[in-house]
Amino acid sequence: MVVIPAIDLKDGRCVRLRQGDMNQETSYSEDPPAMAKHWESLGAQRLHVVDLNGAIDGKPKNFDHVLAITRAIGIPVQVGGGIRSLDTIREYLSQGVSKVVLGTAVLENPSLLEEASREFPDRILIGIDVKDGKIAVHGWTNVSASTPDEVFQTLKSYALAGVIFTEISRDGMLDGPNLPALEHAAKISPFPVIASGGVTRVEDIHAVKKLGPKISGVIVGKALYEGTLTLPSALEAAGSAGSVPC
Repeated sequence: MVVIPAIDLKDGRCVRLRQGDMNQETSYSEDPPAMAKHWESLGAQRLHVVDLNGAIDGKPKNFDHVLAITRAIGIPVQVGGGIRSLDTIREYLSQGVSKVVLGTAVLENPSLLEEASREFPDRILIGIDVKDGKIAVHGWTNVSASTPDEVFQTLKSYALAGVIFTEISRDGMLDGPNLPALEHAAKISPFPVIASGGVTRVEDIHAVKKLGPKISGVIVGKALYEGTLTLPSALEAAGSAGSVPC
């Protein structure tokens, strides 16, 4: 299981939000590439980068900052936030991004998923963001009528790299992950699942790993920035220290 540090970009800064609320931010760095280098130096094998402004606006707003991160480090970078067109996907992947994350676009434009997965097999991740049992969209500002089970069913025929399952109520709260929800997601997902939201301490890494091999990775954000979890200890707990990035 790979541990993936998160870098959330808002107005060119590294921030963390509470439950996805753009008005409840903590700023950690004015230099995103330096932060990326920091995580790489501590053993990160992959980074998860989110354009928060883009997620709200529906198009990339921190594109240059994402590319600066990608060019500053030698490990793969997966990017989400405001990616809602095939042209944007092509642009990111042609500029060195390893994988892109689609969220809202999947519900509102299914043909985009079909075209993207056909043109870029195994380079598309789907973000399943859940709030009160429903799928959240538009940077978590709205909740749709769709359930995770329904969305997972629609994904089976696509050549995806995996899904990122986020329990919004746990994100940025340092309360621990929602293990039952993750276990259910792993059971019904046709693809490997990357866990996201609430991972706070080493015990959480162990608990997520025990859910089985279907959980291929875990994204860690605020816990690393606040120091309740160190990246070396997380890597050791996950059994991914020194492994080859993918």
